[in-house]
Amino acid sequence: MKVLLTLLCLLIMGGCQAAATLSAKTDPKSESWELAFTEPYYMKVWVEDSAVEDINGKLFKRTGGGTAAGGEPENGKESARGWHAVGAAAKAVIGADLPKRIYVRWQSIVEPQTYQVWVDVPEEARQLMAASVNQRCPETPDEQASYSASIYLGLAPGGVVQIFVRDSCHRPVKVGKAKAEIEPLGPSQGKNQGRYAYPVSEKSKRYIEKYGIPYGSW
Repeated sequence: MKVLLTLLCLLIMGGCQAAATLSAKTDPKSESWELAFTEPYYMKVWVEDSAVEDINGKLFKRTGGGTAAGGEPENGKESARGWHAVGAAAKAVIGADLPKRIYVRWQSIVEPQTYQVWVDVPEEARQLMAASVNQRCPETPDEQASYSASIYLGLAPGGVVQIFVRDSCHRPVKVGKAKAEIEPLGPSQGKNQGRYAYPVSEKSKRYIEKYGIPYGSW
């Protein structure tokens, strides 16, 4: 009986020590989370506008825009299918609690087409965002937790939106998907004579001539 009690105490102590090791309570962290945009290889976009409604119902306008993270690897492979990397220069949404939904209006340069949508952020995403700054990665318990939680919107031709967040080990996790509607006013909401932000790059042209736009792969 004494042996069993001793083992039980050791297990409890070990669990407490492991939990303490993974705790990021004293690690430095930002008061804001970050929003960023990403795109499939070669499928260039231009984000015209975005907004966030947080879980308290507060609206934050103009939360980010411009180019999205992507690439044009020119490796001779059909690399635009799927998502190969999720990373971008994120912008802090200052003063916002965790996101309830996010608005984005963007130009899909390669089609060309303009889309807009309000994306509902699932509870799973908020839980992962909170854990990413409050718990260290179990694989690297001696390293500090992420300084700031982040959420990424992947924007693809056809109006496809994928939602990613990073977990406590900095890995991107897909947590949702949405389908945008076409913006009837066109690029810049009709204020730019129908012109898009920039022309299709020569690399994208060559890729699309060879492989086409892989609708349905995102």
